[in-house]
Amino acid sequence: MSLWQRVFSLAEIWTWAGTNSECGSAWVCRSGLRPLDIPYLPPRLPPSKVLPESGNALWYRKPASGLASWSTEWLPIGNGYLGAMIAGGTQEDHIQINIDSFWSGGPFVNSSYNGGNPDIFDVSLINGKLDSIRRDVFQARNGETDNVAVLTVPPLNYGSFSGAGYIVATRNSTLQASEYLLWLDLDSGVLKSSWFEGEIDFYREYFCTHETKSCTAYTKAGSLLSHTVTSHSYSFLPLHDLYNPIATCHDATTLKYRGQSLDRGMVYEFLAQVHAKPATAYITCRTSVVAASGGKGATTTSVIEVIGALETWITWVGDTNYNINAGDAAHDFSFLGPDPHVSLVQRLSRTTPLSYDQLRQIHLSDFKANLTEKFGLSIGASPDFTRSTDEQVRGYTKREGNPHLEWVLFNYGRYMLFSSGRGVLPSNLQGVWAQDTAPAWSADYHANINTQMNYWGAEASDGKHPHGERTTDRCLANQIMDVDVTASLWTYMEKTWVPRGQETARILYNTTRGWVTHNEMTHVIDHLEYGSGSISWWQEQGWPLIKGVAEFWLDNIFVDEHHNDGTMVVNPCNSPEQAPITLGCAHFQQLIWELFNGVEKGWQYSGDNDVAFLAEVRAKNARLDRGLRIGSWGQLQGSNIVHCFQILEDLSLNLWVEWKVEKDSPTDLHRHLSHLVGLYPSYSIASYPEDGATAVMGITRKALLNAAEESLRARGDGKGPDADAGWEKVWRAACWAQLGHAEKFYDVLKTLDTYDPQYSIHTNFGYNLFSLYDPFTTVSPIFQIDANLGYPASVLNALIQSPSKSSLEAPIVISLLPALPAAWAELGGIKNARETLMNKGRRRSRGSS
Repeated sequence: MSLWQRVFSLAEIWTWAGTNSECGSAWVCRSGLRPLDIPYLPPRLPPSKVLPESGNALWYRKPASGLASWSTEWLPIGNGYLGAMIAGGTQEDHIQINIDSFWSGGPFVNSSYNGGNPDIFDVSLINGKLDSIRRDVFQARNGETDNVAVLTVPPLNYGSFSGAGYIVATRNSTLQASEYLLWLDLDSGVLKSSWFEGEIDFYREYFCTHETKSCTAYTKAGSLLSHTVTSHSYSFLPLHDLYNPIATCHDATTLKYRGQSLDRGMVYEFLAQVHAKPATAYITCRTSVVAASGGKGATTTSVIEVIGALETWITWVGDTNYNINAGDAAHDFSFLGPDPHVSLVQRLSRTTPLSYDQLRQIHLSDFKANLTEKFGLSIGASPDFTRSTDEQVRGYTKREGNPHLEWVLFNYGRYMLFSSGRGVLPSNLQGVWAQDTAPAWSADYHANINTQMNYWGAEASDGKHPHGERTTDRCLANQIMDVDVTASLWTYMEKTWVPRGQETARILYNTTRGWVTHNEMTHVIDHLEYGSGSISWWQEQGWPLIKGVAEFWLDNIFVDEHHNDGTMVVNPCNSPEQAPITLGCAHFQQLIWELFNGVEKGWQYSGDNDVAFLAEVRAKNARLDRGLRIGSWGQLQGSNIVHCFQILEDLSLNLWVEWKVEKDSPTDLHRHLSHLVGLYPSYSIASYPEDGATAVMGITRKALLNAAEESLRARGDGKGPDADAGWEKVWRAACWAQLGHAEKFYDVLKTLDTYDPQYSIHTNFGYNLFSLYDPFTTVSPIFQIDANLGYPASVLNALIQSPSKSSLEAPIVISLLPALPAAWAELGGIKNARETLMNKGRRRSRGSS
């Protein structure tokens, strides 16, 4: 059996307690779809008889309260290509819609847009200034410079991910809804609602199907209200700050809605087709003129009306004229593709002959095969069928926690990545969901930790099925049941970061080989080491990505002329989102060391014969400063840091140093933990020293981990005054888990959820469990998905650890339950977790029972 067939899958490798007395087995409750998980009209039953038996759901007793509650109460569905947010209304239901490739700005607005690089005619000036800045840093007593303005450019036409509007589903009824229930079933990936109006029961479902690149909203009534009066209608509600949004009738059963981004750039279009049962139901599309008002001219609106239906559903597709394959120099970095209309007509035609049950089954098969069957986790949580999710949020306390809510958050994070990361583009700062045209931070790709955090848990929770499968259903004969949730990330890097990064390397650094984004990711190497990526993938996509980054850094590390210690360092650099421009920043040094290690480990599988490149990597890696350094610091707050070191030298404490020139402050509560990246999610600290005994540079493992812990403690728990964001707490919790501190891990994790003035879900999560900034102190609070997606990774790091090593010969150490909280210890288990395997050395296991 080859190395690449020996993917170590912890298939039910252990259960740390017995069985669940309610379910009979730790896995029965999570083994798949419920027998009754088909479209049905629930009788008047309590939530425990309607919700999934596992309790794996977000559920509510009322719809979202309005458009302003989008980020706190609406619930997400998606397939990567499309996203939608559901309010769950009964008589009028708003469905907010997104396309993953719909963005403002960039070359669609300005054909000379250069990706944020300086103008080409300034290259010689820039090269000279960069050399000067480097000399200044090396020669400065404090190893700093503040004269880097020449390297920066204004962010013209940077643009933003954008919302596209709403589908409004209206029912002709004036009766009051009662016994309402709304739930997102995380066992099936279907969002559902049910209610009564008098004695008539109603049932709805919403889901997005990856295979058909479509989304569907379905409604079923218990009885027919009228054979002659419109029972349902559907229309598009545009965002009016978009340019020229127009909704028209494409045909009698289909709406067309199209326009451009708010800056008259990218074109978007949706086609939405309505179906109804019984066959005698009547569907028609009509267009009317809306009179001019408010300084705006007359407009047209189109609506589809349904008469005499017991069941009706609307299926929509959407796309833009973005082409990810046209973002290179050969296409003038235009990303310009064809108008989406023709391809959308073809796409919708493939869904037209499908019944609702067939369309639904395609989704269920994909969700089961590519998410729920791949991985399972139990932390001893008992389902809560008495308190809705919002009630659980309000009742959460740091003292007691809530294992059920914590478990749902874990599964929700996996669901959100699955729903947002499998399109043309990877999951962005808001996944694939944005309400308006200007989300915070442009909902972009923050590559200094946020994009990375989105994918932390993808490999360990089996982001790719080890063997492709095909369904035997005739209707789905061509459906491939093997979808890698990280595939769009690698393609995005290859098609967008690399072409522009090559330009940046050439223009800004006068480097003729490689590419740079300044905060490269080691995820490409992880994909190989976890066994998720095949040899062919590595040779065709993974290795070229890694080699290009390595080539850049080979040309942009320099012998340290400040310390004159013979090591090689990055100059200039800064620790992400911190001010000092200096040299030898710890996170750069740690990541470049791991990058060069990845080159050496992956070389034999690359098919590359560039032995000179490999030799250069080995030579410079041997001289590279690894960013591992223990400094000393005192208690004087507000003093000059250099003087503080001198005055309190005898009172020093161990501290992990963020910069090679000491600049750390014990009062720095900065949100980033960049200098601890080697502790988590990387390995330069976690696996130190590689042979388990020998100290590097005179630092023992114990001393190094003590210093990391001291630095982590000094940074605080991420509750402010700097940001107070969920993602920084998730990162801190993962680091505490890496250090084996179970209760500290759990304590910090609970700061995400706790109803408390300082540790509060009101600080980090909405009632829909979206990670938010100040969710209940602002109107329409900011949604940022990285805490949601990083949460599963943090939890997994408390249950199983297998940090990588620098060579194939070093043994991988698998730690089981290294930081298991007491609250989760009574009953639990995990199956199909993955660990790193690309090592020839033997594995060692350690852990608790």
